[in-house]
Amino acid sequence: MSEHLLNRRQFAAGCAAALGLASPAWRAVLAAAQPAARTVKFPDGTVVPALGQGCWHLGQGRHPGEVEEDALRTGVTLGMTLLDTSGNYGGGRSEELLSHVLSGARERIFLVSKVEGNEVAGDGVARACAASLARLGTDYLDLYLLHWPIPSAGFPAVVAAFEQLRAARKIRSWGVSNFSVAQMEDLLRVPDGHRCATNQVPYSLNNRRIERDLLPWMRQHDIPVMAYSPLGGDKHLVIGDRTLAALSAAHGCSPAAVALAWVIRSGAVIAIPEAGSAAHVRENAVALSLALTPADLQALDAAFPAPTG
Repeated sequence: MSEHLLNRRQFAAGCAAALGLASPAWRAVLAAAQPAARTVKFPDGTVVPALGQGCWHLGQGRHPGEVEEDALRTGVTLGMTLLDTSGNYGGGRSEELLSHVLSGARERIFLVSKVEGNEVAGDGVARACAASLARLGTDYLDLYLLHWPIPSAGFPAVVAAFEQLRAARKIRSWGVSNFSVAQMEDLLRVPDGHRCATNQVPYSLNNRRIERDLLPWMRQHDIPVMAYSPLGGDKHLVIGDRTLAALSAAHGCSPAAVALAWVIRSGAVIAIPEAGSAAHVRENAVALSLALTPADLQALDAAFPAPTG
């Protein structure tokens, strides 16, 4: 019998359809009837959805290009407007695929790409950025990341290069990836290092290592984490776990949505799952408005214990 009951959102939508109500006031009622999507704020005040889309394997033959493009467009439509790529993903093929998605929708999308540590010498940061912009078919990036740490002695030059790109409006902000607490502290000591927008690191139910030190440090400094492999990564996916299966059944969603909702639960973490089909994107997008209960969180802590020591 319960399957025939309407929730508040369904009831409101049904009434609107039946009565033909489309006024601004009624749209406000409909908006209030559905959970607010989670967002995260960067240090400069920019607000992005807490759930974006990773593009590591896209454009490399796992799925037909048009299927992957449709998946990305579906995610953007559902509010997953942050797209994360890199110049070295598939030798630039990921960025080239994204160029088709960006066409006609650039202002809706928060675009992230990366420069490699072996590219930063001399004017390498500027050259790598120019190459990424050409492949993407755009004239700016919203966020540009140093993909992997380099020796701390090189931080001042990289930050200066990022700041030059920002002044030239080639990028709007910059950050880092795979940095430890010690490396973040060294970064913040250099001129303009405090402008770092994020640190992109692995974080998932089965990889909670950053909770020991990095995550608390990032919160203390009001710098959000961007979580890659938020479902555990290709070889360690969490979605087959029995606890996740039980919780997903209770919430009427996929195990992936529950796992992603857990990753973004704090409001200080952005998750960037990758999906090669629109169907998987739709499953993931549910996490944007999925509220896990204290009992849910306790069950997940029991199944995936927090790190000790």
